[in-house]
Amino acid sequence: MSGRRARGPLQRVQRRSRELQAQVEALRAESAAAAPGQRKALSQRCMQLKKLVDENTNALHDLKKADEPAPVGNYNQRKEEEEKLLLKLSQQLQKLVIVLDQDNVTTNYAADEEHQKNPQTEDESGEENESEDEESSEEEDSEEADDDDEDKLLDDPNVKECIAVGNFNAQQEGDLTFMKGEVLLIHDKKADGWWVAENSKGERGLVPRTYLVVHNEDKENQEQSGEHIEVVDETADGTEIKKRTDSHWSAVRRAITENDTVEVLATIGAVPAGFRLSTLFQLLEEGNQFRASYFLQPELTPSQLAFKDLVWNSEKNTIYPRPTRVSQIVTLCSCKMIPLPGVSIQVLSRHVRLCLFDGNRVLSNIHTVRATWQPKNPQTWTFSPRVTGILPSLLDGDCFVRSNSLYSDIGILFELGITYIRNSTGERGELSCGWAFLKLFTSDGMPVPCKMYELLLSGGTPYERGVEVDPSISRRAGGGVFHQFITLKKQPVLVVKLRSLSAQSKDILNLLPETLIGSMCYIHLLIFYRQILGDALLKDRISMQSTDLICSPILATFPQLMDQPDLMDALRRDREFLKSLFVLVYHDSVFPLLHSTFLPDYKWAEEESEASRWKVIADFLKKSRENDGALQYLLSSENTHKAFDISELAYDFLGEARENNPGV
Repeated sequence: MSGRRARGPLQRVQRRSRELQAQVEALRAESAAAAPGQRKALSQRCMQLKKLVDENTNALHDLKKADEPAPVGNYNQRKEEEEKLLLKLSQQLQKLVIVLDQDNVTTNYAADEEHQKNPQTEDESGEENESEDEESSEEEDSEEADDDDEDKLLDDPNVKECIAVGNFNAQQEGDLTFMKGEVLLIHDKKADGWWVAENSKGERGLVPRTYLVVHNEDKENQEQSGEHIEVVDETADGTEIKKRTDSHWSAVRRAITENDTVEVLATIGAVPAGFRLSTLFQLLEEGNQFRASYFLQPELTPSQLAFKDLVWNSEKNTIYPRPTRVSQIVTLCSCKMIPLPGVSIQVLSRHVRLCLFDGNRVLSNIHTVRATWQPKNPQTWTFSPRVTGILPSLLDGDCFVRSNSLYSDIGILFELGITYIRNSTGERGELSCGWAFLKLFTSDGMPVPCKMYELLLSGGTPYERGVEVDPSISRRAGGGVFHQFITLKKQPVLVVKLRSLSAQSKDILNLLPETLIGSMCYIHLLIFYRQILGDALLKDRISMQSTDLICSPILATFPQLMDQPDLMDALRRDREFLKSLFVLVYHDSVFPLLHSTFLPDYKWAEEESEASRWKVIADFLKKSRENDGALQYLLSSENTHKAFDISELAYDFLGEARENNPGV
């Protein structure tokens, strides 16, 4: 495994710098909320961490371009950037040591004042205290040296067995609960201090490093005799495990804990080493927060008394257009040189998921576009730039992107993915084949130009840096300029185009919610929905203070279509006809299907389910056309429907409306 992921000297230093940066950030956060009794220990950890930063800086200074196994572009610039980062970390640690030492001085000063109140007692026991201080200082020095050795041994990647020094209850899904004295097998030692471990029952999960020591039978016998029990308990109980509140951490944590699946596939040669579990797919599985149906709902103001993104224009008898900071059309053109999976897995879907991203958080819904490919050229994925007729909207490469976020680093995150099934076990999964990030604004705040972009794909997750999709390409490269050029041509890329908007396109996009990504082929349906929403919430309501339920099947159910693109296709029939009869078409097309018992549940990338669903949809649409509507279908004894629920007709706008979120 390690040979397959070999790195050059500069890459190893860069990776170590990122690990140190994560440790520094964690230490600063822990120091901000530390109790007075923990300051001394934190100061010692700070000094140890500064020593590691200095060692990495010295290693960086000793690097030479000639030592690299493969050509590295902008070598000197990358080296300078690493030096700046390490200098910044060293300065942060130095300031933190000063702050922590000042707190220790304050504590010692208070103790000195207490001693001065009893000078006679202090003089009588002066000699005894001096001898005790000397002994205790020697013991502390030896203990610190032992602790340093233990920390180094614990962090050694070759040391796999550890023993728990305290009880730990899982904080979140993916954590592993363990008891004091339990022996754990460590599979992956992450830099953030949360390691992937396995207990004796074969259960896996994340465990905190601070609760572990190296499993040593001799030392275990000493602890049973009572020598170190008090110290161990103090370490286990006194260490505060920092709560993780990032809304995206659960998806990232799952990608970490379940990464063994990818490791197995990479080991048998089924996928390249840079593939990972899909981060965006994990976020979609977490709930509705990143689905288009959530962002399609009107957003309330902070007072909860009005709508932020839905305002009525009484002069034009329609809703006001809402210009946004980001309002663009992005066209997915193609993906080139995408590595092929091995024969041991069957690919069910190739697709690209895209969303707005600031380098840390997802700021919009996650939109999916399915790719097509030819057997003669399976490494190239293509998309349909224009969708007409019955061609599924899932293949539409033209996407609108809207957001009013003020983040300076906002951009579009593209994640290439495959849905697969293992031939041997029947296991299904979703893998990321690489990702790319297109920043939408320059450093001075100006929008990036509208043109064609070839984005090099990175491996790993969007939260990892320096990972290649297929490291074997770089390892096979020679040292010459020609070989470097050939290697660059073999790297996987995503080709996208930012299109400039006409005045008419801007007016159309401005009728949509402030934050949304979707397909251009059904944008007119979204505008119809928004206009009907404005009529119901703003125009036709007797009182703006009324909280009565609104009888409207369209408003109650239409957002669900955003997550079921085949039903959206059923609604996309005749654009001119829909302009005047949108409500009637809705009632005669998708509304009866939503509650039909013959329609299987929507399942992503399952060919049999998709085929059976479309058969039911096609049969219903045919009968609806023959009978001039869906009434006969609804009244027929041959057709059955799910039990009636008031939510099918009543639109609860207070319950469905999104609460104001200043981060989006």
